[in-house]
Amino acid sequence: MAESNFVDYVKIYCRSGKGGRGSAHFRREKYIPKGGPDGGNGGQGGNVYLRGNRNYWTLLHLKFERHIFATNGEGGSAKRSSGKDGEDRIIEVPCGTVVYDADTGEYICDVTEDGQQVLLLKGGRGGLGNWNFKTSTNQAPRYAQPGEPAEERKVILQLKLLADVGLVGFPNAGKSTLLSVVSAAKPQIANYPFTTLEPNLGIVGYRDNRSFVMADIPGIIEGASEGKGLGLRFLRHIERNSLLLFMIPADSGDIRKEYEILHNELVKYNPDLLTKSRVMAITKSDMLDDELVKALSEELPEGIPSVFISSITGYGIAELKDILWKELNKETFQDAERIIHKNLDLATILFDDDELFPVDDNEFFPVDDNDDDIWDDEYEEYDWDDDETPRQ
Repeated sequence: MAESNFVDYVKIYCRSGKGGRGSAHFRREKYIPKGGPDGGNGGQGGNVYLRGNRNYWTLLHLKFERHIFATNGEGGSAKRSSGKDGEDRIIEVPCGTVVYDADTGEYICDVTEDGQQVLLLKGGRGGLGNWNFKTSTNQAPRYAQPGEPAEERKVILQLKLLADVGLVGFPNAGKSTLLSVVSAAKPQIANYPFTTLEPNLGIVGYRDNRSFVMADIPGIIEGASEGKGLGLRFLRHIERNSLLLFMIPADSGDIRKEYEILHNELVKYNPDLLTKSRVMAITKSDMLDDELVKALSEELPEGIPSVFISSITGYGIAELKDILWKELNKETFQDAERIIHKNLDLATILFDDDELFPVDDNEFFPVDDNDDDIWDDEYEEYDWDDDETPRQ
């Protein structure tokens, strides 16, 4: 089987740039034997940013670029010339990406909007040159500041799909079939469990050229919140959905029991899902007569809008769209996609790429001994922690 292009989980190693060192240069020109200190400041190290990009729908582009580094700031030089700042690195991610610390599992940030830019690692400040330290009593300082060190971090990027409606149901409940009927999406459909191995998105057309986004995830089974089946891997994609559409086949035997199992698995995974709006669709209803529909309606959970549908014949599809649109536009659910992200439990996460870490320092930050500065044997570095305040 060909490898899927849908990647919603990557682990990368990032590092900002070091600050350039300040110069301890002294002016040396003809007829100016004692020109005084004129060492320039070091450049700022490059920052590492995350930026949301709506043109990405997967983290596939980061799967093969696990080491991301900004460049170092250059050292200062003569004539009070400052060193060049390091170049920033911007990591483009799809909207809906959540970032966690790979060592502790701590939640760092959430990128949800196109163009949203978040500072992940700050570059080191450039060191001050010796001309900053000259005073009336210290007219020839032979020291300068080193640049601040770079910041480094291993992070986990986790994609949680942004969709208006999320389909929730057991395997073979008809989720992929419904998505293929109401949208242009072409998910794999077959008569065996776990046909869907990755989430699918589709844009559902509605009246007057309006539309909303529907997401189909792999089927949930009892115990999915504990890692059974495929549910634990893909349950996070439901978190951002404004509305949850529970899909239960008419021939399931006990509709209320199946709904309770699905509901309990979602609550165990994240209690915040209780705030989501819910709609129920009884699928595969094309063989039911009015008497059976009436009998099954008495078994449905109270307080949840319900509709009997058949994706094959189109029965109830228009009514379902009306209910979904009405629920999506309720004022109480306008902010339903705003969720509280929990820290990751790293004990439940397995990676097969840890051999990529750590990285050899010299491979990416080679030391350049060639410097135009005139370095004295008595040169000292003026540390950032010293109490003396430089004067200009």
